[in-house]
Amino acid sequence: MSMIVNVHEAKTHLSRLLERVQAGEEVILARAGKPCAKLVPIPEEGTGRRPGRLQGRVGEDFFEPLPEEALRAWEGGA
Repeated sequence: MSMIVNVHEAKTHLSRLLERVQAGEEVILARAGKPCAKLVPIPEEGTGRRPGRLQGRVGEDFFEPLPEEALRAWEGGA
């Protein structure tokens, strides 16, 4: 559930609002009661890609060309 806060109140209590956002809440900012913006937590960054992560887990046959019937199936043939 989101909480709606007018801009004046948001300016006054920004630190408190940011604490709530960091805890996972969404805060909607409003001007004269009309929503105009949303404060949402930024998702944590994953570990990202690591080159060589699958080294030794993929057999050499993985890099061989596909058989004709498999190619046809991938290309939409029967």
